[in-house]
Amino acid sequence: MLIGYARTSTLEQEAGFEAQVRELTTLGCDRIFREQVSSVAHRAQLEAALEFARQGDTLVVTKLDRLARSVVHMGKILETLEAKGVSLRIVDMGVDSSTPTGRLMLNVLGGVAQFEREMMLERQREGIAKAKSEGAYKGRKPTARAKADEIKALAEQGLSMGAIAAKLGIGKGSVHRALSAPKAA
Repeated sequence: MLIGYARTSTLEQEAGFEAQVRELTTLGCDRIFREQVSSVAHRAQLEAALEFARQGDTLVVTKLDRLARSVVHMGKILETLEAKGVSLRIVDMGVDSSTPTGRLMLNVLGGVAQFEREMMLERQREGIAKAKSEGAYKGRKPTARAKADEIKALAEQGLSMGAIAAKLGIGKGSVHRALSAPKAA
């Protein structure tokens, strides 16, 4: 059985998500697990796909970065699949873990992908540091703190933290912090 897995990081990536699902369907995947969640977040559908797979099945993804976030993560996924007798196919690379060459390529490509991600993050940190030193980067404006008086007024009216958060368009945690902050003297 071919089992597809499609993932995008954000809901805004709808076209890429649909393209993955379309490609997996065209390849003949009998079941497709899909989710729109960051690679570092909990991925329930990936876990479900790994759990669903049985000996002789093949897990199919369109790209390596849709599946694993690092070499270590890729290794864990491969270990799980191998223990169950399931192979992995990465379409855009033409890699299939059911072959020795495919397993070698997965390890090499996973290392390159992790290296590229680390380089991107390093460049991002350098850019932020430069912008901060030039006074151009000030971070996110503290929206919830600016609404502290409004939060307290709504709480005094008896609204729940969830209701306050929804009404003001902020997170429940922000409401909690504003309500539990020490009063200024």
